[in-house]
Amino acid sequence: MNYKLLIALIPLILCNMNCTSQQKGSLGTIASNGAQKKSRIEKIEITEQTRGTNRLISFTPGSKTTSVNGNISVDVLSAAAWESIVKQAEVIDLDKIASLKSPSEGRFGDRAFASTILITSGGKTYESSSFDSGVPPKELESLYRELFVEIKYKQKLPKKGLR
Repeated sequence: MNYKLLIALIPLILCNMNCTSQQKGSLGTIASNGAQKKSRIEKIEITEQTRGTNRLISFTPGSKTTSVNGNISVDVLSAAAWESIVKQAEVIDLDKIASLKSPSEGRFGDRAFASTILITSGGKTYESSSFDSGVPPKELESLYRELFVEIKYKQKLPKKGLR
């Protein structure tokens, strides 16, 4: 009876050892080849909120998802656009993003949307401090501008004569 159990377990043990050695080898290859640097940025989100509006725009490789008060739309994000966004995000010290100071305070009186930027990197999400929409902390300004190159809000203008 013990031989049957041993025979059943040997292939599982060998497979596990083989997979572990392959993983170690591939990690060593990536670490030794600096030219194959891969970004750890997985997702970037911007939220904008005020009393009547809640917007969430998520950027991931290949897509941009926009949610406005629960209405969701998904658009294609080009590889070049994602690369430009990631390039701006990589220069930010993610460990300090939550302590960045907002240069204005219009969001406290409903003069501006309260905005935050969330960056997911290496499985961990980093959230910025709250700031007025359009006026991010200077350390986030380049990333914010790059995100808004890809964000296109369509506003309907009121018809003449209507109040």
